[in-house]
Formats: sequence, structure tokens, C-alpha cells
Amino acid sequence: MTDSTSIPVHLSSSSVYPENAAYCFDLAQRLGYDGVEVMVWTDPVTQEAGALKALAELHELQIGAIHAPTLLLAQRLWGWDPWGKIERALDLAGEVGAQCVVVHPPFRWQRGYAEGFVEGVAERQARWGIPLAVENMFPWRSGARAMQAYLPGPDPRDFPYTSVTLDISHAATAGVDAVQLAEDLGDRVTHVHLGDSFGSFMDEHLVPGRGSQPCAEVLQHLVRSNFGGVVTLEVGTRKMRTDDREEALAESLAFAREHLGQHDRPGARSRV
Repeated sequence: MTDSTSIPVHLSSSSVYPENAAYCFDLAQRLGYDGVEVMVWTDPVTQEAGALKALAELHELQIGAIHAPTLLLAQRLWGWDPWGKIERALDLAGEVGAQCVVVHPPFRWQRGYAEGFVEGVAERQARWGIPLAVENMFPWRSGARAMQAYLPGPDPRDFPYTSVTLDISHAATAGVDAVQLAEDLGDRVTHVHLGDSFGSFMDEHLVPGRGSQPCAEVLQHLVRSNFGGVVTLEVGTRKMRTDDREEALAESLAFAREHLGQHDRPGARSRV
């Protein structure tokens, strides 16, 4: 069994949207997070290694992952070539010392990109020496209708990726048990996105403990399975006021500390 205190708990910069990366680093330090996952976005700081390293040094935090701009709303960022985006993200990760790059599988309309995706991920991971952790996704649903939005597919168990980002909220939206997913993937789980859900067709990314997913059980599984990666809180706070956002992210960190057995680490709630 791994030492649970060795599993870092980071804050995704997407969790403070629409606030910027500088605010994310400041908040992560104030709340007691171990580091930050940087979502590459229109905020220029998220694209600049020097600025990110300066923030990390100022706040004494690690940068655990770079999330490549492969989201639907980021299709134009860093140009239209998807492999170009991934390679720039790998370069950025190397410069800031991130452990991995998080990437989504291609959209179904990116057929040329999708056809060589599995092989392309393996080749670039080997060339850069940085894990490209492909995230589990989900069908797009509207009522009783579902559309396969991702190629070659949304479930990383179906493909020979050596590195995977396990996202609990995405698993819920796909109707997949996150604990079973973690067990099936085994040591291919390189990175974890912690966020809750009620299993809605919307990708909810709730504060852990505020939904119905086995968030605690996934964290406990990580401890038992010698997980060597980072747990990142990826929750939606866009509609929250500043005080509510900061309390929600403090609550999220306390949840992670509790179920990783990190009762004496910064951000843990006192046990009465």
C-alpha cells in the first residue's frame, strides 16, 4: 500500500473560471493545495512557461499537469492543427516540469486526426518522455437520444493507451462506475480529475460529496493501488460568488484529504 500522504492534491485552473491563472495559484496556496493543473486557455499566462514558473515559485506550488486546449470551445486556440496543439502542450509541460499532459480524444468530425490518434499519442509520448494522459469521455445525450461525439471512442479501456486521466464526473455522464473504471484501468491511471455528479446528461463537475458518485471510494482505491500520480480538483464554480467559490474549493480539498487519509496536511478539516 502506498503512503497516502505522497498523493498530491492539486487545483485545476478551470475550477476558478472565469478568474485567471494568477488567482488560481494564489487561491491554491491560501487553501493548502499542493499544486495546480493548468488548463491552456485564452488567459495568456496559461500559455507562457516563464509566467507559469514564476507563479509556481512565488506560491511554492508544483504544476502537476498541463491540460491541452482540446475542448470544444478551444478549437481555435493555438491554431487548427490538433497535433500541433498537443505538441505545444508537451513543450510547455517540459518547460514547467509538469508530470503529464491531459488530452481529450478527437471529436467525431476530426476524422483524419482520429484515425491515427492511438498511434500518434504513443509516438509523441515516447518522443517527449511525458505521459499523454487521455481522458475518459461520454456520449452527448439529449433526452433519450445519444450521439457518439468522440472517435475512436470515449472509453479508454477500449484502447491501448498507457496513460489515462480518470475523470469521475465524465464517468457518471457516461453511466460508468468510476471505481470499476479505475480497477479495470489499473496502473494506466496516471492522473485523476475529482468532481462529483448525479449522472445527468450534463457534465456536472460538482464539489465532491455533493453528488451521488463514489468519489470517496475512488480516492481510497488510489491509496490501496499504489497510485503514483496527482489528484486534481476539477469542479465548476463559474456561477458562484467569490466567497462561495473559495468555500467550495476549501470543502473539495478537505474531502480529498479526508479520503486519502491526509488528516495532518494543509487544507484538512480538524477531526473532532
